[in-house]
Amino acid sequence: MQKKVEILSVGTELLMGQIANTNAQFISRRLPEVGLGVFYHSVVGDNPERLTECLHYALSRSDVVITTGGLGPTQDDLTKEVIAKALGLKMVLDIQSEEWIREYFTKMGKTMTDNNLRQAYFPEGCKILDNDEGTAPGCLIEQKGKVIILLPGPPRELIPMFNKHIIPYFREKCATPLTSRFLRVVGIGESMVEKKLYSLVDGQTNPTIATYAKDGIVTIRVTAHDEGEIPATLLVSDMCGKIASILGDSVYTDNDEEIELTVFKLLAENNLTFSCAESCTGGMLAEKITSIPGSSQVFKCAAVTYMTVSKTEMLDVDPTIIEKYGVVSKETALAMVQGMIKKSGTDVAVSITGYAGPQYDDEPVGKVCIGVCAPGCRTVKEFRFSGNRDRIRTLSVINALDMVRRALLHLDPAE
Repeated sequence: MQKKVEILSVGTELLMGQIANTNAQFISRRLPEVGLGVFYHSVVGDNPERLTECLHYALSRSDVVITTGGLGPTQDDLTKEVIAKALGLKMVLDIQSEEWIREYFTKMGKTMTDNNLRQAYFPEGCKILDNDEGTAPGCLIEQKGKVIILLPGPPRELIPMFNKHIIPYFREKCATPLTSRFLRVVGIGESMVEKKLYSLVDGQTNPTIATYAKDGIVTIRVTAHDEGEIPATLLVSDMCGKIASILGDSVYTDNDEEIELTVFKLLAENNLTFSCAESCTGGMLAEKITSIPGSSQVFKCAAVTYMTVSKTEMLDVDPTIIEKYGVVSKETALAMVQGMIKKSGTDVAVSITGYAGPQYDDEPVGKVCIGVCAPGCRTVKEFRFSGNRDRIRTLSVINALDMVRRALLHLDPAE
């Protein structure tokens, strides 16, 4: 029987919506690879009574409880103390942790205050998890068949600690690890993906298929465990092949990567330079590409031609095209991308012009035109997106990247 895991996130700032609970998302995605399933997410504020209540409830229904947050030096960082008391354990000083904390402050050239020594005290008998990125070590407690793991809140500390300590710990104990692969789909909505895959999803047992959508991308998770002599990796690979044969070139990756990374790889593999001319997206496409390490080998330049006159001044768009067809038209988008190719000398270029909102006169909010020029390919397409301003801008970028991908792979444009 699969062990049940509960993630108990500690922090009033989470309850108030001041920060997003990305730690729970990260942990939930990693644990299946060591055969563990997350059954519950809980969030509690920095309150001893409520934390104690949540811990006892979590232990009553789960085999593993992983807490995040509340390991710092201040008075509201009380996770260790509260959990130790709830489990009937004394808090004891760990000399090695004290030395590490003192050395950390010396190395950083900072003065250590007395309250930082709170971080060197731990529930008696626990396994201490060192923290290479901060002053808050975590710990692991095994008691009465249960496992309680305490991790710090900052993701830059939690993630490397989880990879260093928690994954290896459970991997040693894992009897039936799960194998997952994530396919990404663009150009098809989640409901249509589900309809196309119904024959595979209906009655699924091993592997299992799950879909979720965000920002114009549908992610398909395929998960399996070993079945007799058949390894989970083979089961997953076979199912991914079936999915790809049904969805065709709408599947842009089976490596769970963002579409901008897929496009970047295609550009780099073909030694092609890339530039973009953006209007309604205001540089979002350029930011997507330049956020990738090493993007300087392909990204040449960008022009944010927001005002109508800038399209003429910077991209040499003929004013009569705009007057005749409008600033948001396939003709203007094509003129923009051709102007970018001519001005920059780039190999591949894309243009985006559209109405993202709010409503302006009688212009249709959500109308977006995108043009792409690549070796052996010149295409322009009109889209009608729904939603608020941010969603329209995001979908414009996603679809522009997909058009570039298709142009580089010599695929037909998506319908």
